[in-house]
Amino acid sequence: MSGREEPDDELLGRVFLSRVVEPGDEVAGRWVREYGVGEVVRRLREGAEPLPGVSYKRWDGLRARAVRAEPGRDLAVALETGVRFLCPGDVEWPGQLDDLGDARPVGLWVRGRASLRMWALRSVAVVGARACTEYGAHMAATLAGGLAERGWVVVSGGAYGVDGAAHRGALGTGGATVAVLACGVDRPYPRGHTQLINRIAEQGLVIGELPPGDHPTPSRFIVRNRVIAALTRGTVVVEAALRSGSLVTARAAQRLGRHTMGVPGPATSGLSAGVHELLRGDAVLVTDAAEVVELVGDMGELAPERRGPVLPRDLLEPGARRVLAALPGRREARAEEVARGAQTTEDDAIARLYELRSLGYVERHGDGWKLTRQAMISVRAGRSGC
Repeated sequence: MSGREEPDDELLGRVFLSRVVEPGDEVAGRWVREYGVGEVVRRLREGAEPLPGVSYKRWDGLRARAVRAEPGRDLAVALETGVRFLCPGDVEWPGQLDDLGDARPVGLWVRGRASLRMWALRSVAVVGARACTEYGAHMAATLAGGLAERGWVVVSGGAYGVDGAAHRGALGTGGATVAVLACGVDRPYPRGHTQLINRIAEQGLVIGELPPGDHPTPSRFIVRNRVIAALTRGTVVVEAALRSGSLVTARAAQRLGRHTMGVPGPATSGLSAGVHELLRGDAVLVTDAAEVVELVGDMGELAPERRGPVLPRDLLEPGARRVLAALPGRREARAEEVARGAQTTEDDAIARLYELRSLGYVERHGDGWKLTRQAMISVRAGRSGC
């Protein structure tokens, strides 16, 4: 169940509410905060008068659900399927979910052996388009695999596309991953990911707000995303159109003060348009796991500095590089001309030219000096910044 030997009134009440109220219902969350779980449950079971903030019509709908709710049965079904229920304040409850305020889950159903609280402390969300491209799937899997290898937990929504690629990327390295579902955790969705979600439950964690057997709806996917955002230190979006549920996750992360990151794609791709819009705002551009960790990790976890390839000419002394750069590309030049171009003395230029000849960069032709064929390629590369 939730680490408690016997279900107490608080636990049973929250299981009851998970069946009666929709996830993310801030009005119900305010009732729990102001009146307590027990009183809200009593009023839903017995009260003809609605609690503040809802119409009679909506109250009647909630009471109709309350009549059918059987928290004891839900807990028994959960126990049979290896699922436990966490309440706020439990040892395993991730405290960062409390940042959601009245939209905080009334509880979480958890499938898997690991501690959600411990895993959430060092976790990153990787989300994106369901109908992603090969590039999006590759980037999601590579990012997730790199994060998992660095000891980070990858959190996503279990969906097709980027979500599935992220989960597989983490699992493929033997790493940790969490799937946050918009349905009962005993009912894998989408059906095509049944094997994947079962594997996540064995190797990681599958969590959700809805009780056993409950089905997903479009609105439940949207409100589910706030849990992904709140649970993690930051959210990475890999491919998202301008209307995308993954952007909901990113904006929730921004409101909660979490890091928001985006992986760029082609400017011509509609599946990257939403990511690019995020990057024009407060999101940070990332291209690999090291850059993600630099942002969400501890002080000193820096990504390696990006540099182009080291060319042989880069290893020359500065004076020799100046003389080499002063030689014309396609003709000979006398020592005095090279000295002027390198802003040095003629004697120094001659000494550098002999040094460069020994290294194969220049040839002497009578009183003139000329670049070798190989040196011409090296100088052109250096001037173009390649």
